[in-house]
Amino acid sequence: MAEQLTSTALVTGGSRGIGKAIALRLAQAGYQIFLTYVSKPEQAEEVCATIRSQGGKANSFKLDVGNWDQVVDFFKQEIKRKVHLDVLVNNAGITKDSLIMRMHKDQWQQVLDVNLTGCFVCLQQAALIMLKQRSGRIINITSVVGQRGNPGQANYSAAKAGIIGLTKTAAQELASRGITVNAIAPGFIQTDMTAVLSAEVREQFQSVIPMNTLGTPEDIAEAAAFLASPGAGYISGQILGVNGAMY
Repeated sequence: MAEQLTSTALVTGGSRGIGKAIALRLAQAGYQIFLTYVSKPEQAEEVCATIRSQGGKANSFKLDVGNWDQVVDFFKQEIKRKVHLDVLVNNAGITKDSLIMRMHKDQWQQVLDVNLTGCFVCLQQAALIMLKQRSGRIINITSVVGQRGNPGQANYSAAKAGIIGLTKTAAQELASRGITVNAIAPGFIQTDMTAVLSAEVREQFQSVIPMNTLGTPEDIAEAAAFLASPGAGYISGQILGVNGAMY
């Protein structure tokens, strides 16, 4: 009799912010959590320790999703034939903001490599596994700025817009094998990046949000938990905005 593999959710960039909240929420839903980080292993281990303290299972892995070969090797060494990969959450991302006329080649390329190409190769490698399982949920984290743009973030907006197109295409290609592919588009969320903003800038952000408040990482985590749930089995190729009615 074949060994029963452990039901697992992989969350890239899962050591802090939105990724951390998603990892914690999916652990509550009963998944073993694999989370990745690039730096600060202590933060990643803290998330894992919290999950274990609540009776769950979790492991952290150092992974640069912007390195194609490293991602392929990670799936081969840590995922394939070792766990049952039920859920992939493509959350890892970086920002290197600058106005278009001042943006350097490296600022453009690094953001595209991590945020868009990294999302693609993780999706590709997960899909290769999920196709054989004939099941799986892929959830890509895009952004409201991928839908409406944002001054100073041409690279980030382009990458996040690309994720939307990738999501819709992958959903169509993978649907016949029972795999759903959706994206969540957060609005302005309370994270480490927004915590350092001045009160004036935060007020400017809030002024364009009809609900007049920033969202929380937990808001995004609840959306991810829904898309990973049995109730979302007929939902695919969709972009779920979690943005306080900011469009």
